[in-house]
Amino acid sequence: MTDANEFLSVLIGTQEFALDIMAIREIRGWTASTPLAHAPSYIKGMINLRGAVLTIVDLAERLNLPSTEPNASSVIVVVEFGDRVAGLLVDAVCEIFTVTDEMRQATPHAGDGAAREFIEGLLMVGDRIIGIMSIPAIMPDAALDASAELPPEAVG
Repeated sequence: MTDANEFLSVLIGTQEFALDIMAIREIRGWTASTPLAHAPSYIKGMINLRGAVLTIVDLAERLNLPSTEPNASSVIVVVEFGDRVAGLLVDAVCEIFTVTDEMRQATPHAGDGAAREFIEGLLMVGDRIIGIMSIPAIMPDAALDASAELPPEAVG
């Protein structure tokens, strides 16, 4: 990372997290998804995004936080890592801000290893502490990418 990067902050319940803006392809409103059989519980389903199948990850459940049923105010943040794309279901999008190295802190060694797997650091923004999401860690498993080869009519 360079000296300054832009991040998008999102809300999951009352907790705020930051996503590197360079990984974000688009932001869209909630669209009902088609369930994917035998998928992990954090996979909400799939949607048809302009002819391509997009897997929707419930970010709250992925992080082992209380999950709520999506509604009209829910947001899907479409992220990309390498050749993999996924939609992250969040409660709200907050703001875009520029982060400097001075604002960054290491992830504390508290809790289990899963917290450090998904959070690659902390940001100090005013009096807020915001977790920086590791996009590669939250992406769906590679085995789920096979669903991307389904014809668009197979997805609602």
